[in-house]
Amino acid sequence: MTQLGLPAPIVACLFDLDGVVTKTAVVHAAAWKETFDAFLRDRDGENFRPFDAAADYAEYVDGRPRADGVRTFLAARGIGLPEGRPDDPPDAATVHGLGNRKNLLLVAKIRTEGVEPYPGTLRYVEAARARGLRTAIVSSSANTRDVLRSIRAEHLFDVRIDGVVAAERRLPGKPHPDTFLAAAADLGVRPGQAAVFEDALAGMDAGRSGHFGYVVGVDRVGHADALYAHGADVVVADLAELGGAE
Repeated sequence: MTQLGLPAPIVACLFDLDGVVTKTAVVHAAAWKETFDAFLRDRDGENFRPFDAAADYAEYVDGRPRADGVRTFLAARGIGLPEGRPDDPPDAATVHGLGNRKNLLLVAKIRTEGVEPYPGTLRYVEAARARGLRTAIVSSSANTRDVLRSIRAEHLFDVRIDGVVAAERRLPGKPHPDTFLAAAADLGVRPGQAAVFEDALAGMDAGRSGHFGYVVGVDRVGHADALYAHGADVVVADLAELGGAE
């Protein structure tokens, strides 16, 4: 190990947003729960089984593009919906309709509750940049730029690969490694020279399948074993634990 708890070949750091840089994972989970519970309650009536904002969110939704999260969770419940179109209204009974309903709720929650960063992560990113490491933000969220601007952190990342960029480039989202690979390419480094920082199981899978040099699992909710099982090289509760960012 060398600087900041990373192996010697690492020259770039690729950070997820929600749950790693900002405390928005819990807001996403709440928006998904409200969306899925309303849908399931209308559909199943007295057989309604609510969305679990911890277990279901981690297993089926966290880290995935919005529509993929809808598909994956509903498939786990044996439910199929028409795909619809990306511009479907939020009351449409389609994959994209449910996803758009969730996004409306998310944006409203962010506006009313605000966004908080994880100070340990910001210090770590600043320390990495001070040591000459390149940095990128890699998120499935289409709201990434606005969130970074709200915490005045946009300047901390040389490259941004988010839901908007992924759609423009037609990159499949996590658990596929394509968005992380795109970030590494934009930074001018090979995957083996880059470290991935993720809190989502889908992000761990992306880091492992992309053959990145180091995969750091960030455990905010007590699922370290699952992060290791999905490919983490190390798991920390906060990036300050890796050193160099005190």
